[in-house]
Amino acid sequence: MTDDEDRITGILLAAGGGRRLGGHPKALLTHRGRPLVEHAAEALRAGGCARVHVVLGAGADEVRARACLPGCVLVDNPAWERGMGGSLRAGLDSLAGTGARAALVLLVDQPGIGPEAVSRVLGAYRSPASLVCAAYDGVRGHPVLFGAGHWAGVAAAATGDRGARAYLREHADRVALVECGDVAETYDIDTAADLARLDPAGGRG
Repeated sequence: MTDDEDRITGILLAAGGGRRLGGHPKALLTHRGRPLVEHAAEALRAGGCARVHVVLGAGADEVRARACLPGCVLVDNPAWERGMGGSLRAGLDSLAGTGARAALVLLVDQPGIGPEAVSRVLGAYRSPASLVCAAYDGVRGHPVLFGAGHWAGVAAAATGDRGARAYLREHADRVALVECGDVAETYDIDTAADLARLDPAGGRG
């Protein structure tokens, strides 16, 4: 890992309340015997992020009590009910003074995305001006890497549940796409039907 890559911090957005899942915090949904938040944080670390900041919201106290997140910086978003945009801003704000040159953002409710995709996106970092997205059959997805030069613009555009979509759309000509469809799946755990994609007992190893 180069010195620049060592200054890429993973931001895990894990504040969602799972409104369509009966109000159960997404971070604590069980997959392979552990909470989703542990799997996602591990994917960021194993993929090459030396530091990981986890943004919490719904059930934050319970996540702190139940999840094992050694070495992670836990960031509170008290306004998590207003949408993902606030969590993204909270994550970026938490990088102030850390020396980070880029943030690699992952969502807690996409367990099909593992360290291989994280590593590919991280490897496309070139400078604080970098803007990189994983792609799935050419369609933009997560994880997303924002060089520090983009943070102010991303934060200004991140409102409601839009996250960084508007910013990425406006800067589409600057986005480097890294195909990850062969190593990851980009489904979300949003509804009761999606729970079938999880393996609570850990039987699949």
